[in-house]
Amino acid sequence: MENDVLLSMKNISMTFPGVKALQNVDFTLCQGEIHALMGENGAGKSTLIKVLTGVHTRDSGEIYLEGKEINNHSPEEAQMNGISTVFQEVNLCPNISVAENIFAGHEPRTKFFSVDWKQMNVKAREILSYVGLDDIDVTRALGEYSVAIQQMVAIARAVNFDCKVLILDEPTSSLDDHEVENLFNVMKQLKADGKGIIFVTHFLEQVYAVCDKITVLRNGELEGQHTVSELPRLKLVQAMLGHEVKELDSLHNNNKISDKNDVPEIIKAVALTHDGTIKPFDVTIKKGEVVGLTGLLGSGRSEMVRAIYGADKPDGGQLFFNGKELKAKAPIDSIKRGMAYLPEDRKAESIIADLTIRENMMIALQAKTGVFKLLPMAKQLELTNKYIKALNIKTPSSETLIKQLSGGNQQKVIIGRWLVTHPEFLILDEPTRGIDVGTKTEIQKLVIKLAEEGMTVVFISSEIEEMLRTVNKLCVLRDGAKVGELKNEGLTQEDVMKAIAGGNQ
Repeated sequence: MENDVLLSMKNISMTFPGVKALQNVDFTLCQGEIHALMGENGAGKSTLIKVLTGVHTRDSGEIYLEGKEINNHSPEEAQMNGISTVFQEVNLCPNISVAENIFAGHEPRTKFFSVDWKQMNVKAREILSYVGLDDIDVTRALGEYSVAIQQMVAIARAVNFDCKVLILDEPTSSLDDHEVENLFNVMKQLKADGKGIIFVTHFLEQVYAVCDKITVLRNGELEGQHTVSELPRLKLVQAMLGHEVKELDSLHNNNKISDKNDVPEIIKAVALTHDGTIKPFDVTIKKGEVVGLTGLLGSGRSEMVRAIYGADKPDGGQLFFNGKELKAKAPIDSIKRGMAYLPEDRKAESIIADLTIRENMMIALQAKTGVFKLLPMAKQLELTNKYIKALNIKTPSSETLIKQLSGGNQQKVIIGRWLVTHPEFLILDEPTRGIDVGTKTEIQKLVIKLAEEGMTVVFISSEIEEMLRTVNKLCVLRDGAKVGELKNEGLTQEDVMKAIAGGNQ
């Protein structure tokens, strides 16, 4: 029997200054359905969700829930109507207990109107059991638990509100494979109970593992709604990009710098270490080389580059940059010598949300130049506009606040921040995480181009396939130690996974 329509959005349009974010978009979600919402960064996914949940007011269109027209004016009103959202960054209160987070604003009361703590804790345990968390102490502060558990608590809160529609916005970006599997089990349970789930993700494999239907947006318009079983992966990527993606197949770094003896060394680390994070390691990186770091989550990839850059001051060993020993007391010392570092967590460590694109892009160059040598505004605008064009950043103006851009365009601005400083050595830690296929391709092509122009790059990615297209060699890390190097000549994903696991284990 066909599922009944649960949610229907018709002819939704939304305009921001200078940008048509949504143009006559339709979206339909059925009961007992997991429905992927996909598209490049800037395609309109987040805007559609924000229109549904009352964060943005639409210019036109209609929204129906169970056949009744609704107009949410806030996320709270959406929640009261049965629409709950769980974000990648969990927006609960880490300093209060798990049970308090689940029942915040709707605590059970005694006959004297005080909070019934005993009943609240009992009910919290029952709800958490539904989402597979039977062994959680509901009286402990939420912040004491992992991101994965916090997300499950957020889902438990939605279940407690008797949500009809659950929106999961990039929920798996910070989860390992086991945690993703647990989340999928909960999603399937909710589906079996008749809930409708909107799943926003960039991971194609996950879409095909758990979803029933896919709606694709492109440039603020509806490309189409498809049944997962009838949409091959290549067709999905083509639908998201709007053109053939043969360039992905042909993209490869064919530079043989690693084999050349006459190429100068940019980086040489000898027994470099940082206590508690990375064991003593040796590495040599030549000019124009792209070196990938691979390993499981927690293997020491980020810790290794932080020690090289001086973000974490090494406790032992030596680091040579362009043949001279570098003892960086702070990252500014590394910047002045010609290094640049794009950290993994762009929201926490890179983006200054309330500043403009220009201000975000100029900040590293200003630090390198010195605070008493202010860059003339004309020069700032010249450089900013140069890199907006070079990196294909979609924005009405260089004076647009960076927080108004999509995630992929924010990432490009931060890459631009470092390219403006003309570094000799660029570290990119997960530069394509959480962004769309098209922008990923642009960044990969950019890395290869920069290397061809003589820049040296360290590239960290959780996607082995992406690194095999981009790097000359791979350093393999395991449990905080560098355990080997692999030349990227005929390497396969299986070769790399065996090296990460430790041979044929």
